[in-house]
Amino acid sequence: MSSHQYAELPQVKPLVTLSGTAKEGAIGPTLGLIDIGESEYAYLFQVSLPGVRDKGNLKCEIQRDGKVQIEGVVSESQLLKNASEVYQVNVQELCPPGPFTVSFSLPGAVDPRLCSLTFRQDGILEVVVLKFGLPRVSAEGLSENWSNGWFQPS
Repeated sequence: MSSHQYAELPQVKPLVTLSGTAKEGAIGPTLGLIDIGESEYAYLFQVSLPGVRDKGNLKCEIQRDGKVQIEGVVSESQLLKNASEVYQVNVQELCPPGPFTVSFSLPGAVDPRLCSLTFRQDGILEVVVLKFGLPRVSAEGLSENWSNGWFQPS
């Protein structure tokens, strides 16, 4: 399937469940907004996590059936810093500080062992996870079943 054929697929809005501070945030950038993309071999999803500063407090669990659960903590910040100044926060427009959970399902089954997670500086968690049970092409061009490792396109 070529890339232009994916543009013809109907858009599906995933059911997203929010809890904790993600549910309480009513103003400012919304925590838990999700975009999901699909290719022939993988899913890519991006989750908006404004206010999450410490990726060490971030946990992303992906199950084989495509269920995803992201847990973390929005930092409490009374001081904002840049290269030369420190600012006292007088107005809190971002998501309130505290723990949160974001849960949703991908459109199909995946192999949770075969994923790549990136927490970008703009507060977006970006994850690519391979679909479950895809054929693998060997160096000789013969189809193999998935055993382990990434799909290697020819």
